[in-house]
Amino acid sequence: MERKELDRVIDYLKQEYIGESTGHDWYHLDRVRKQALRIAEREQVSRTYIIELAALLHDVPDEKFVSEEEGKKKLDHILMNLTLNENERALLKSIIYSISYKGGHEAELTTIEAKIVRDADRLDAIGAIGIARTFAYGGRKGRAMYNPDFQVREHMTLEEYRNGDSSSIHHFHEKLLKLKDLMCTETGRSLAEERHEFMLRFLEQFNKEWTGQE
Repeated sequence: MERKELDRVIDYLKQEYIGESTGHDWYHLDRVRKQALRIAEREQVSRTYIIELAALLHDVPDEKFVSEEEGKKKLDHILMNLTLNENERALLKSIIYSISYKGGHEAELTTIEAKIVRDADRLDAIGAIGIARTFAYGGRKGRAMYNPDFQVREHMTLEEYRNGDSSSIHHFHEKLLKLKDLMCTETGRSLAEERHEFMLRFLEQFNKEWTGQE
């Protein structure tokens, strides 16, 4: 039953996110799902059905793309068609609504399932894939690749984080380079190291080319 329901969710998401161009497409959801399952295995967590569902559905109510009301309706509609008890549904929703970064104002996590899914999502935001997704999102939203006149914003409200002046390169300093130290699991912290170092090398090379100091 669980496998059939997961397959239905996957089929729905493949159709729903086809053509998505901000780096939050079906392939992102699938990478997060697979990464979450790998982390769960290493952390010896056996309740993977909820983890897999949360990883797949974590972007459905994301307010970057839909209104709060629309996101809630879409998620509730999906969950109504799954065989979940009340506790499972509550856990699933609590995980999904706790994943987003929100400018550093995210909720504290209390379950290992939420920690695993958040780590999996954040791992997809860093490293080579994270770099590619950053520029895909920035281009889609009309954000500058880099503007040296902008200042790195250290402390932001959620509104400032979402809508303030920034560039894709600034986004590395405002969010991505912070994620390594915000991982919730030992596995997440270990996996983040290589991806973090790759971003540092990229930024060093970018600066050399930007300033003509090669």
